[in-house]
Amino acid sequence: MIDLMAREMRLRPGPVPAALGGSSVAVGKHLLRGDEFVLREPGLAFHYRKGEGVTVERQPGPADPDEEELFLNGSVYAAVAAINGLMPLHASAVAVGGKVAAFTGPAGAGKSTLVAGLSRLGLLLFCDDTLLLHFGQDGAITCLPGHKRMKLWRDAAELTESEPLERVSAAYPKVYVTPAGGDVAEPLPLGALVFLEEGAGGEAPCLLPLGGGEKIARLDDDHYTRALFDAASGHGRAERFALHARIARQAAMARFVRPKDRGGFWAATRYLAENISDMVG
Repeated sequence: MIDLMAREMRLRPGPVPAALGGSSVAVGKHLLRGDEFVLREPGLAFHYRKGEGVTVERQPGPADPDEEELFLNGSVYAAVAAINGLMPLHASAVAVGGKVAAFTGPAGAGKSTLVAGLSRLGLLLFCDDTLLLHFGQDGAITCLPGHKRMKLWRDAAELTESEPLERVSAAYPKVYVTPAGGDVAEPLPLGALVFLEEGAGGEAPCLLPLGGGEKIARLDDDHYTRALFDAASGHGRAERFALHARIARQAAMARFVRPKDRGGFWAATRYLAENISDMVG
C-alpha cells in the first residue's frame, strides 16, 4: 500500500479541468467524483485520476511553493487514499509495542502537540494529523505510516522541547519539527484509538475506556477527510456502521481527559505514556 500511494501521488504539470461530471469547481473548492478529484486554489489547481497520478497546474503570478506541498500532503493525499480504498482518519499516532496508538479530536485538540511530547518521552512517531487505514480481506486493519513532516505552532514546539526548523509557509505560521524519538516507516496494525478531551481544570488526567456502542458512535467524524472517504466509497448508513463496527472490534478505544493548560501538559503526557501500552495490548 505504501508503494501504491507513492505511485498514485506521482506529479506532472498540465492543465486541470474546471469541472468534473458536469459540475464546475470554483477556486477554493474541491470535488470528488468516481475515480477523479479536483482541487482549485488561488494560483494552483490539482487533478487526480486513478492510475494516472496527480496533475498540477501552476498559474502565472507569484506563488508560494510551500503552499503546493501543503495541499498535496493534505486534501490531495486524502482524496487519493480514499479513491484507492484507504480510509483517512484525522489523527496523529505513535507506535507502541508493534501496534499503532492513534489520537483524534477536532482541530485545536492538541493531537500533534501530544504526540510530540510522547516522542520526547521515547515513543516513535507514526504519523501527524492524517492516519491511513487499510481494511484487509482477512479482517485485519493496518495503518500506513505518516507521509508528511510534523508541524507545530511555535509555542507548542517550545513546550514539547522540539527544535523548530523552517516555517511551513509564508501564510501559515506553524513550523516543521523533527520528532525527538524518531519515527516508523513500516505499516503496523491498529491497536488503540484515543479521543482527546479537555477537562474542567484541576483534575488528574485519566483514560476512560469506551464500550461497544460508545465506540461506534464516537467514530462519526465530520472532518473533510472522512467526507472524502464517504464520497469515494459511496457508503450508505449500513456500510458506514459495518465499517465502524470492524474498527471497534480490533481497536481498544478510550477518552483521554486532561487539563489543557501548559502547566499540566507533561504530567498528562507522562501518564499517557505509562498507560497506553496496557491499552494497546
